[in-house]
Amino acid sequence: MTNATESLDKRTIDVIKATVPVLQEHGEKITKQFYRLMLANHPELNNIFNQTNQQKGAQSKALANTIYAAAANIEHLEEIVPHIKQIAHKHTSINIKAEQYPIVGKYLLLAIKEVLGDTANEEILKAWEMAYNVIAEMFITIETEMYEQTQQKIGGWVGYRDFTVIKKVVESEVITSFYLKPTDGLPIPKYRPGQYITIKAQIEDEPFDHLRQYSLSTAPNAEFYRISVKREPGNAYPKGIVSNFLHTTIHEGSILPISAPAGDFTLDSECQTPLVLISGGVGFTPLMSMLETVIEKQPHRQVIFIHAARSAKHHAMKDRVKNLTKEYANITNYVVYGNDHDDCDKHGHIDYEWLHRVIPTTNASFYVCGPNGFMQTILRILRKMEVKDGAIHYETFGPSADISA
Repeated sequence: MTNATESLDKRTIDVIKATVPVLQEHGEKITKQFYRLMLANHPELNNIFNQTNQQKGAQSKALANTIYAAAANIEHLEEIVPHIKQIAHKHTSINIKAEQYPIVGKYLLLAIKEVLGDTANEEILKAWEMAYNVIAEMFITIETEMYEQTQQKIGGWVGYRDFTVIKKVVESEVITSFYLKPTDGLPIPKYRPGQYITIKAQIEDEPFDHLRQYSLSTAPNAEFYRISVKREPGNAYPKGIVSNFLHTTIHEGSILPISAPAGDFTLDSECQTPLVLISGGVGFTPLMSMLETVIEKQPHRQVIFIHAARSAKHHAMKDRVKNLTKEYANITNYVVYGNDHDDCDKHGHIDYEWLHRVIPTTNASFYVCGPNGFMQTILRILRKMEVKDGAIHYETFGPSADISA
């Protein structure tokens, strides 16, 4: 990584840093044009890129933010390695390959030229080509290591492997769990609580595969994986197409190709400080894995589990958590419902006054997962409570988003 950065001369670095603001200003327009050009010339890549996020523009925004953040730190790329690794987990989960990076670079430069016109002269384009190659090499190096580590695990694999649905359980009005065992009967690698897998949905009459990442919702074990999927409203393309496919078409005995577990939003099982888990909606899934792991590995660690849902009928696994609370004195559970008619600990939304009252100490580890708006609110509250940034961990579903503002 350091050697690659050192290959850029001072003039090239100066050009890159000087033009970052211009490209940021036109960032989403550039990356939308990039996707249009690349997918028109390489339609096979539609099997990889999430078409729902394409329509929403979320993937374009995530790509723009990543590239420009890297370019702005071109002299000190080691500072953004954690962010690179987070994205690399997602890349390995959908089986991104080294040979695809030159394709991305080619069409990204074409898009910059088309959007900026004469502003993007030959010197600027050459500098950004060199910068992209340095950034791409970082991704390739990190992802190659990740693939090797996954392959070397007992039961590990790279790419997609067929799993059979051995059980399907309705958890709430909108959430259903799927229990998955390898069709080949061979071992599976354990995962870290909080990680996810990718489902490759091959849907009848759909021209391309649809890839979706789902958090594993139970403590790691050597027998099966479990995902708990929220059925999104509507089943028309592309919104909700995969969740509806799973809920209506996939049954016990069905086979699904999945990738090996990945992700860096994981529980620190060595930490002994109190654990606060705060989830909204289907964001409970990785936190359930963490809760069940703590019970198994750290039975005396204090845990506060707070879950917010629209109503009781939207609240998945509430009986499971309630029973754990009764069985283990170290677990405290609070429930917040938007519906005023359902019995819970708080109606409406989580706010500063309430959260400050139910959490006895800020000397704890906080894990937050849910919709972006929900997490923005929780992060603001935790900072108002003067919780240190290093004690706050959170996960966004879908393309990386900045929710920290």
